[in-house]
Amino acid sequence: MENIWNFIVKTYQGAFAYFGKLLSNPFDFQNPFYLLIYLSLAVWLLEIIIPWRKNQKIIRKDFWLDSFYMFFNFFIFNLIIYALLSKTVANGFSSLMSVMGLPAKGLIDLSWLAPIWIIIVYFLISDLLQWCVHNLLHRIPFLWKFHKLHHSVLEMGFAAHLRFHWGEILIYNIFKYIFLAWFFNFSLPYAFYVYSLALLIGHLNHANLGWSYGPLKYIFNNPKMHIWHHSKVLPETHPKGMNFGISLSIWDYIFKTNYIPFDGRDIQLGFDKVEDYPEKFLVQQVQPFKENE
Repeated sequence: MENIWNFIVKTYQGAFAYFGKLLSNPFDFQNPFYLLIYLSLAVWLLEIIIPWRKNQKIIRKDFWLDSFYMFFNFFIFNLIIYALLSKTVANGFSSLMSVMGLPAKGLIDLSWLAPIWIIIVYFLISDLLQWCVHNLLHRIPFLWKFHKLHHSVLEMGFAAHLRFHWGEILIYNIFKYIFLAWFFNFSLPYAFYVYSLALLIGHLNHANLGWSYGPLKYIFNNPKMHIWHHSKVLPETHPKGMNFGISLSIWDYIFKTNYIPFDGRDIQLGFDKVEDYPEKFLVQQVQPFKENE
């Protein structure tokens, strides 16, 4: 029991020390806390200068709620719960791999590749895994209860990117950890570059911007494509949703889940009876556990 307590204490000491270091280094190139702030301000400035929906307010509906979600999901939740859980899972996974006589850091060592190729391989595999999980969030009723929070956005803006239930963090990371940690020995500094690119693309996907990236729309997810993922009305051809891509759109084109019938600038967002969905943060956290459907 004492060993367990010491493990918990050391884990949280390390987590809070790390967070303190982040706060005190605003000009560190690889500081995820300030990267989130800088990218958010940059994309918000684009929304102000060249808005797609010109009648949408700069401080749109739920802007401050979504802004709070950004920091809660990326830092507060990670600090309080996920730091301990992830460390426990990582230790248990390494022990299991050792018992099975397998490398504790993954079956495939990519260290022989040039860094740029390591980043590309990790980015592609990670994004495909997230596309698969995103599909499940829409198709499995229990998982949809958690994902509904993200689809309760009624006016799209960059901060809506990170409005999601903390349960989604667990769901996505369980799948990513099982597959990526099992197969690949991947260095943390490289993971930061993948995180940075995914953060930027995610912010742009949800931003009030009329971009599609021209021919690159078949590779990268974009605002004009992702707006349809949030459509309240689903077509008969895609009754469980469409455009599931996180950073890349290529998976939707490969697996025929792409759907962009026309310019979706002014389409209605949400889901059936979205007007009844709770609007307060704390109530939204318990909502998935209360729903019966």
